[in-house]
Amino acid sequence: MTIQRGVSLYSYQQAQFFKDLDLHAEIREVGQNLDGADGIEIVDEMSLRYPDPGEEFVRQWFEWMQAYGTRPVAMDVGMDVLQFRDHVMTIEECADRLRHDLHLAQRLGFGCVRVLSVVPIDVLTAALPLAEELNIRLGKEIHQPMPLEGKQVGEILDVIERTGTRHLGIVPDLGIFQFRPSEVQLAWFGRRGAQESARDASVELAEQLHRHEAPFGFVDLSYSTAGNLRSDFRRFLTTGECDPAFTDTFHGLRKYTDERVENPQEIDYVVVAEAIMLSDTKADTLRELAPHVTHVHGKFNNMSPVPGEPGRFQELSIDYEAAIGALKAGGFDGYINSEYEGQRYFQDSGREDLADEVDQVRRHQEMLGRLLAA
Repeated sequence: MTIQRGVSLYSYQQAQFFKDLDLHAEIREVGQNLDGADGIEIVDEMSLRYPDPGEEFVRQWFEWMQAYGTRPVAMDVGMDVLQFRDHVMTIEECADRLRHDLHLAQRLGFGCVRVLSVVPIDVLTAALPLAEELNIRLGKEIHQPMPLEGKQVGEILDVIERTGTRHLGIVPDLGIFQFRPSEVQLAWFGRRGAQESARDASVELAEQLHRHEAPFGFVDLSYSTAGNLRSDFRRFLTTGECDPAFTDTFHGLRKYTDERVENPQEIDYVVVAEAIMLSDTKADTLRELAPHVTHVHGKFNNMSPVPGEPGRFQELSIDYEAAIGALKAGGFDGYINSEYEGQRYFQDSGREDLADEVDQVRRHQEMLGRLLAA
């Protein structure tokens, strides 16, 4: 069994927005400049004229695949349940949309379709018969702060055990192995006014949680999203109100910040709270789940040089060694696709200071290739 390398074109979102790269150029970059990488992952509405790109595009798509030696690996699909003015989409409407997306994925040669972590299991099971018919693997993304040990994965495993299907699984986002806030995220908070002591406290708290030394009451966040948690915590800071399940955690966060930061402002509390957005998932769990992994999102926020080793790069906030070691040990046979998201931490700067997405992906691929070969 082999682990292969690819790129989620989501990594080039900023370059696409500024029209520095179009879809053709993104595919060419992967095929010509990333030695050893050939996989292409797309977000449907980012890369395609959705819902029907047309026959001419399909023909062109396969010509690009052949010309650059690349192959379609995964298509990421969304689920905008609020798109209609008069109602929220029902489970069956969502399933119909997913069935459409499965047909589109097959048309473009993709073997995997990724759904977001918040898509209900009922939507997946309703579309599963078609996925089996088309021989496409449906994977639910497991994204921080959800750990692999949480309920989102458990319900997937229950369906697999009950049906014996090989066409349903998970897409681990390696951000679940992040153990501290990224240095570029902390710098972004600093430019927004967060005190250095608050940024240091965020790292300190993350390290304590990573060592399972929580200094205050902590709760299972496996059904939460980072966006919702951030909103809930800001509401708590403003009103003192929150979901009862988060009461101890949010009060603990405020007390923890008050003890370490002089005259803390909202931004200081918010940066400290980033420590609880991390999943603390276990490498052994990934090893055990490897047969159920459809593909992997190689999330990264910043690739920095390895001191004293020219040409080598590292992600300081994510434990890639543990994650890749677990995938190897578990016999994972599939793709890890680079997924760069650190550009968001430079978008408060002028265009001349924005992160270079192409260079960041090239650095990430160097690290992936080295770790996979070790």
